Amino acid sequence: MKKQNGFTLIELVVVIIILGILAVTAAPKFINLQGDARESSLQGMKGAIQGANSLVFSKAAISGGEKRAKAYWTGDATDSADEKGGVDIGTGTKAKTNFGYLQGLQAELENAIDVDFNIGTSATDPTIATDNNADWIIFVDSGVATIWQTGAPATCRFNYTESTAEGAIPQFSAMPEASSC
Repeated sequence: MKKQNGFTLIELVVVIIILGILAVTAAPKFINLQGDARESSLQGMKGAIQGANSLVFSKAAISGGEKRAKAYWTGDATDSADEKGGVDIGTGTKAKTNFGYLQGLQAELENAIDVDFNIGTSATDPTIATDNNADWIIFVDSGVATIWQTGAPATCRFNYTESTAEGAIPQFSAMPEASSC
């Protein structure tokens, strides 16, 4: 009779268990799903602001407000008859623009993209100063809005800088890599 050599069932189970342990401990180091998801969400927020800015600028150009600086808008944004209330973007609250684009202010961004923000403590600290039970955090300083997701690290953010002159478009900072998120 010829003897057959092979692995026993116990040996196979032990190898499968060892491979499972290695996969559980090593896989998260190679697959950063949470960072990728945060980076994608950040890209989505940037895209929402860019899209809203395109629509707001179009509305401002139609109404003749694309050349007006933010100091012009001194009226009531909720009064449809008030010419100095802002540009009517169809939300019930007019957008007070700066040279036709959204100002870098929490209220203007919330109005145009229909999102709520928590308020951060600084542009580099994701700690929430005012909790509005929102998914996003904003910190505004002199026309620059720093935006990041609630729960994200301080390095996972971008800046929106409002238009500074007629014909100048708003600027966005470079987007972080997934490893920073």
